[in-house]
Amino acid sequence: MTENAHRQAAVRVRGLRRVFGARAVLDGLELDIARGEFVALLGASGSGKTTLLRILGALDGADGGEVLVPEARTIVFQEPRLVPSKKVLANVTVALPRGRRDDGLRALAEVGLERHADAWPATLSGGEAQRVALARALVREPELLLLDEPFAALDALTRLKMQDLVDELCRKHRPAVLLVTHDVEEAVRLADRVAVLRDGRLVTDEKVTVARPRDPGDPAFAALRRRLLDDLGVPAASHPVKTPELDRVGVI
Repeated sequence: MTENAHRQAAVRVRGLRRVFGARAVLDGLELDIARGEFVALLGASGSGKTTLLRILGALDGADGGEVLVPEARTIVFQEPRLVPSKKVLANVTVALPRGRRDDGLRALAEVGLERHADAWPATLSGGEAQRVALARALVREPELLLLDEPFAALDALTRLKMQDLVDELCRKHRPAVLLVTHDVEEAVRLADRVAVLRDGRLVTDEKVTVARPRDPGDPAFAALRRRLLDDLGVPAASHPVKTPELDRVGVI
C-alpha cells in the first residue's frame, strides 16, 4: 500500500488470524477498504465472514495480525436488536448525548419513518424495524458501517427495497462499508468490490465495473455473478437457472 493509499484507507487488515480449537477460521487474511468504498464479502457458512466483521467491530479479538479501523464504526445485524422498552426515536438515539433528538428525527426521515418516532418496536414490521436499526447506525455518522446479513430475514420484495435504501444512504453519507452476505446478486447489485472468503483467506477480490443502476439482466452483471458462484463452488449446472433464492441457497 502506498503512503497516499494508507492515508485514504478506512480499514487495513494484514495477516489476520483467528483460531477456534484446531481450526484457523481466518489465516493470514489481507483486506483494505477505502473511505467511502462499499465492499461485499461472500463465503460459505462457517467460512469466517461474521468472525471478520466482529473483529472489525471490536466484538471479537484476533489471534494474530494487524487490524486498523476507525473509532467511529457501527454495526447493523440480521436482527434489528431494538430495545423493546424504548420507543423508536429513543432506540435511534440510545447512548447518544442528550440534545440529539433532532438528529434522530432526521435519521428517521432518511429511512422514511419520521411518523413512527413515538411508536413501540413491537408495532413495527420486520422491514420497518430494520430501517430503525439502520437509522440508529447512521445517526452516529460512522466512518465504517458493518452490515451482517441485514436483509436475510426479510421477504424478497422488502429485501430489494432495503437494498435500494442502503445504496442511497451509503452514497449520501459515504462511510466505508463491509457487507457480509450469502446473496451473490445482492453483492453485485450494491458493492464497489466483491470479495470471496475461503479457507481463511480472500480467494477473490474484484472491482464491480457493471454500470449503475445494476440490472441482473445485464450480460456484465450475469458474467460476474457466474464467476463468483464458481469461486464459491456452486455447480455450473445451477448457474443458468435463476430463482429468487438461488444465490442464497447456493452458498449456504
